[in-house]
Amino acid sequence: MVDREEFLEQMQEKLTDVVRPYQQQQNRRQRMADFVKQCIRSAGRNDFFQLDELLKSKMARDVEEEVGLKEGAEFLDQLRTYADEQVERYRIQFIEDLATLAREAELPIEVDFPRIEVLKGIEGDVDFAQRKTVINKKTLKSVDPKRIITALRRVKQQLYDRPYDPQVFIDKLYDVYAEILKKEDREMGEPVAMQQLYLEYVLSLQSRAFFQDMDKGRFRGYSLDQFAVDIWRYFQAGTGGTSEGYAVQLRPGRNKALWLIDSDGERRQITTIAFQE
Repeated sequence: MVDREEFLEQMQEKLTDVVRPYQQQQNRRQRMADFVKQCIRSAGRNDFFQLDELLKSKMARDVEEEVGLKEGAEFLDQLRTYADEQVERYRIQFIEDLATLAREAELPIEVDFPRIEVLKGIEGDVDFAQRKTVINKKTLKSVDPKRIITALRRVKQQLYDRPYDPQVFIDKLYDVYAEILKKEDREMGEPVAMQQLYLEYVLSLQSRAFFQDMDKGRFRGYSLDQFAVDIWRYFQAGTGGTSEGYAVQLRPGRNKALWLIDSDGERRQITTIAFQE
């Protein structure tokens, strides 16, 4: 005789197997209904960005192929055409407005939508659907051209509009490199990890007061973006190396690398640095 508890467990398992496909079908239909309702709400707000994103998704195709929703396929297709036209119209106007504002702000902007570049090391991505613009990995929750230009100007001021002497920069970098070799009893010309050099260089910028009291308010920040731009500006200046006659060599790789700008103006993962005669 089958144990009562065992019997009941078997019945639960079998009934669960029976109802599972039915429940999955119900859940699928509910997701489709919710999707159509979301399209209706977006259309009511004339949110063509959201409509464009929704109607280009896999769910839209599934809804159009669903037997019970076939009649709505034509309306979804019409909305898709409308949203696509509105987004394209906005995109063209957006680029024109951005270019006009950039000229007024004297920013040499290049737009390859959705990508934006203002000088080497200042890059952005515009995401209409999410209503955001990412500039140098920082998110601006807006696609307003005025706010984007304001943010780009701020980054330009931080990276470019400050005192900079390429010779002083490369000489200081060389000094830090030479000090690392000295501490590690290594020969001049040997490669040093880029991450190590960056850390030591940032520490070399700190004041004596900072090392006596390492409060964050005393710390002099020096971002990786700033470092990348300073290296690029050094290459552009064509100073011909350090005052001691050494030339810098950046070596690409992926192991403990930093994203920097090389002599060709390309962002690359740089693993090591060396100074050689």
